[in-house]
Amino acid sequence: MKFLGIIPARYASTRFPAKPLAILGGKTVIQRVYEQVVGVLDDAYVATDDERIEAVIKDFGGKVVMTSVNHRSGTDRCYEAATKIGGDFDVIVNIQGDEPFIQPSQLWAVKACFNDLTTQIATLVKPFKADDPFEALENVNSPKVVVDKKWNAMYFSRSIIPYQRNGIKNEWLRHHVYYKHIGLYAYRSEVLKEITSLPQSTLELAESLEQLRWLENGYTIKVGVSDVETIGIDTPEDLVRAEKLLKDGFK
Repeated sequence: MKFLGIIPARYASTRFPAKPLAILGGKTVIQRVYEQVVGVLDDAYVATDDERIEAVIKDFGGKVVMTSVNHRSGTDRCYEAATKIGGDFDVIVNIQGDEPFIQPSQLWAVKACFNDLTTQIATLVKPFKADDPFEALENVNSPKVVVDKKWNAMYFSRSIIPYQRNGIKNEWLRHHVYYKHIGLYAYRSEVLKEITSLPQSTLELAESLEQLRWLENGYTIKVGVSDVETIGIDTPEDLVRAEKLLKDGFK
């Protein structure tokens, strides 16, 4: 089975414009993402809509494909990129362009989901710890996931799921394993083509979570587990935290 990694990277960002080109430990953020991915997958490309990002990728010897400025999501950009790249890839892996600390173990975990021949889409979760603060579970910017016995996602929500009807909130994490969603996706090539043609769904619009569109239309999402906590670069403050991690030896 052949895996193609695509790293969508836009220049425009409300909270942190030009963040793919921000310097982290002497390299751009996008270069660090690319270098973490190369070698784990069969091939990898950055998909961008900006010539400045394209130039930087070429300068360090990476592979890049130009895509439309009109895409609403990274999934749509991945599909256009995969179409332009071509090849006989079975699975397309969508890697966030602002995750410079993505780990090979996470990529292997999402690849392993496709050992099940019925897997259409795959993603990752990280279990919350029993001693995590309740505020971490409440964080609406950290979607939660519930899974079935076969490790297929049943639902994603910004709310806490499940709600423990008879439990004390501050003790919920001690009595149930909650899962935090990690925004890494992989799709069988034919499934990626199908889901990009779907209209937005009511659940997706309610939660502002694209993956609910796929569930609502009957697609299954296989869930792999990672014990790695990474830092995405969404704000300049995140970049400062990432610099500290690098100095502390995190790679």
